[in-house]
Amino acid sequence: MAEAAGVSRPLVYRYFPGGKQQLYEAALRSAAEELEHCFAEPPDGPLTRRLSNALDRYLAFVDQHDAGFSALLQGGSVVETSRTTAIVDGVRRAAAEHILSHLGTQEPPGDRLRLTVRMWITAVEAASLIWLDEEKEPPLDELRDWLVEQFVACLVATAARDEQTAAAVRAALPLESADGPMGSLARRVLPVVSDAAHLL
Repeated sequence: MAEAAGVSRPLVYRYFPGGKQQLYEAALRSAAEELEHCFAEPPDGPLTRRLSNALDRYLAFVDQHDAGFSALLQGGSVVETSRTTAIVDGVRRAAAEHILSHLGTQEPPGDRLRLTVRMWITAVEAASLIWLDEEKEPPLDELRDWLVEQFVACLVATAARDEQTAAAVRAALPLESADGPMGSLARRVLPVVSDAAHLL
């Protein structure tokens, strides 16, 4: 690691007396800060566009730091500690707070809405790792659009059980366009669910 950075081992251990573990944690904190900023987006325009922009940055990080991203979430040769776990969990919590702020609820997010958002973040992480394992297929823009649609689907499913989430969905819809992700998803899903009309 020292050779790759172009510095001597003594110099590394001077600044990182904790050795490999401390160096790993420093790199982890740096990556975490970059990932936390991925979901920061101005609160303007359609929700799906804001999510798409955030995912573009997040997935670009995954693509450019593939080995590091896998080590970040799956662990590597360095022992996982409460500090490393807290760093990774901090990224997840920061992402959740950004997304919840995009939903613009008038009251603090309730349990169901918060759980929905955090479940989706877990799905994004899992999809990113699987994407790396599948030799980066499908293309990034397709993966991004699919993840946005997954979020919309999760949100709508929760809205059927939770009034706060339903209010957030109703507030988001007027900003969406017919040719945007929500309109495209609705056109593809409606023919499928129409076959289930007899269940109503």
